Amino acid sequence: MSAAQSSSAAQSSPAGASIVIGTRGSALARWQAAEIGRLLRLAQPGLEVIERIIVTAGDRSQTGPVVDLGGKSVWVDEIEDALSSGAVDLAVHSMKDVPTDLAAGLKIVAVPKRADPRDAIVSRAGVGLDALPAGSRVGTSSLRRVCQLRAARGDLAIEILRGNVDTRLRKVAEGVVDAAVLASAGLDRLGFSARIAERLDPARMLPAIGQGALALEARADDARVVALCRGLSDPAAETTVAAERALLAGLGVGCRTPVAGYATLTDGRLTVAGLVGRPDASEMIAETVVGAPNRAVDLGADLARRLLSRGADRILRELESQGA
Repeated sequence: MSAAQSSSAAQSSPAGASIVIGTRGSALARWQAAEIGRLLRLAQPGLEVIERIIVTAGDRSQTGPVVDLGGKSVWVDEIEDALSSGAVDLAVHSMKDVPTDLAAGLKIVAVPKRADPRDAIVSRAGVGLDALPAGSRVGTSSLRRVCQLRAARGDLAIEILRGNVDTRLRKVAEGVVDAAVLASAGLDRLGFSARIAERLDPARMLPAIGQGALALEARADDARVVALCRGLSDPAAETTVAAERALLAGLGVGCRTPVAGYATLTDGRLTVAGLVGRPDASEMIAETVVGAPNRAVDLGADLARRLLSRGADRILRELESQGA
């Protein structure tokens, strides 16, 4: 938030004013909720911020691919239920975990400044992707990462690796896998930047849609909470995320398909890159569109149409029908 925004937003809250933030219980989710709480208190001195831990379906099951649990909604359904019922006032999500279809009456009210969107390699030997010996076991539970890893290094052994950030780092340290691919943003936020052997260039490993961004979700008719959160929003993050989520909505896919999307703002132009592929990397379709930032949603939708017209529709149908 800019100094000007802080100055205009910083007014004392009425005595007893509070906001309840719903969050998952992982260290990363707690950090994200605490950071948003800190920013809200800076903007509204006297505001009481209460954190409420909500266990999601994704938290209850820590084995097997996420797709087997039902897709992205496994990270947000219970939190959205709490929002809808009034048990919490605000949800703080990792944007990449949020489906394009939200529960009725809810909306994403703000997107704060985006952290590093890139994927990162963490390895026992401290080496990057190219230096990993042939046959190295690389852990991830993301089909998007599986697809692009196999395209980049078909000689690696890809293994399913679930769990919170600290759990996955421990599995690398203990030799359960030789390396893992995680989001740079999560590692940075939790103080694990030194564990990163390589931050992967998006040209080689296109990030997940919304990666590095946070989603502040609230009841659409809660004017007080919406107004509080708007002061935390970052225009560039909102623009790039809007384009990426329009791409995801246009493709109409769930978690069973390797889909990636990443938008960047440079010199007043918005570039949106997208990719649809097969988990075995036998087929990958990539496209890029460029246009004005105020056309972010249109650009994302146009990119989806281009990918579908080049054969992504066939890949999506086949993978969804086969259960990936």
